[in-house]
Amino acid sequence: MRVVSLLPSATEILCAVGGRGMLVGRSHECDWPAGLDLPALTGARTHGADPAAIDGQVRELMAQNAALYTLDAELLAVLRPDLILTQDLCSVCSIDLAAVQRVVGDLKQRGVCNPAILSLNPHTVEDVLDDVLRVGEAIGRGAEALRVVMGLQQRMLAAQGFVNPFDDGPVVGFLEWTEPLFVAGHWTVQLIERAGGRHPLNPTVASEQAGAAAGLQQGSRRAGKSIAVPQEVFAATRPEWLVIAPCGLNLDAAWACTTRLAERAWFRELPAVRGGRVAVVDGNQMFNRPGPRLVEGFEWLVGWMQGREELVPREFPWKRWGGERV
Repeated sequence: MRVVSLLPSATEILCAVGGRGMLVGRSHECDWPAGLDLPALTGARTHGADPAAIDGQVRELMAQNAALYTLDAELLAVLRPDLILTQDLCSVCSIDLAAVQRVVGDLKQRGVCNPAILSLNPHTVEDVLDDVLRVGEAIGRGAEALRVVMGLQQRMLAAQGFVNPFDDGPVVGFLEWTEPLFVAGHWTVQLIERAGGRHPLNPTVASEQAGAAAGLQQGSRRAGKSIAVPQEVFAATRPEWLVIAPCGLNLDAAWACTTRLAERAWFRELPAVRGGRVAVVDGNQMFNRPGPRLVEGFEWLVGWMQGREELVPREFPWKRWGGERV
C-alpha cells in the first residue's frame, strides 16, 4: 500500500503501528519520527514566528476566504497513493478535508489514481486512541494498532495513579497562543484535569446521561476548541500553574513568546509566575498534535504537577521559566 499523510499526527500514528515503509509522501510539517526524507506535498501561506504577525496573516486570509495551505496536485498524481490521511478538525492547523477532496476528485476524473481518504478529527484523548485503531485497520495492521493502543492506555492509567481524584486541584493556565491569548481546548483540557488541575475558562463538560463522568467514564467529559480570551480575563483566573505551548511553535519560539509576555505587569503578577510554576513546552511536538506522544505530554504534566520526577519522559522538550533547560 502507498500512503500519503497530510497531517503530522497521522504520520506519527502510521509509523507507530508499523506503516512507515508504506509512506510515500507527507505534509511540510511532518517531522516525526526523525528521518522522514520524503516528498512534501503541502505548504503554508503564513510565514514568520511572531504570534501577532501570524495571527494577522491568518485573519486576513480567512477574511478573503483564501486557503491557508497549498497542496501540490501534480506531485500527488506522481505518487499515486492508495490512501491519503488528512483532517477536518482545524483549517488553521493543517490543510482541510475539502481541499483534499477537490484535488482527489480531479485526479479520479482524469483517471490518474483513485485513493481512499481517511480523515482524522479527534476531539478527545479517546478519539485519538480510536484513530490509532482506524489507521491500523486501513493499512491492514489492526492487531498491531490494538497493541499500541493498549500500551498507551496502560501508561496513562499508570501516570494517573499518582493523582488524588478527590482533590479539586489548582487552577492551571495553558496557553496555546500568546498574541492574542488562546487557552487550551479539546484533549489538552482532558489531560490537565486528569493530571489533577482545573481549567476554568474552557473546562470539560460531561455528556448527557454520563453522570459525573468520573473514573472509567471520564472519556465522556469533553471540552470545546481552544478559545481566545482577553488578558484581564485570563489573569482573573489566577492560575497557580502555567504552561506556555504555542501551537505550531518549537521550544525556542515558545521561549521567545514567554519573554515577551514577561514584559507585562499582569503576567508577572500571576500566582504561577510569582511561585515559579511556569513551564515552557514545545507544544508543537507534545500537545498540539493528537497522536501517540500525547501520552508523553500527560506523563510530563503529572510528573511536573504532582512532584513525581520519575514520570517525566527523558529529553522531554521543556524549560522551567527562569531556569535552565530541564
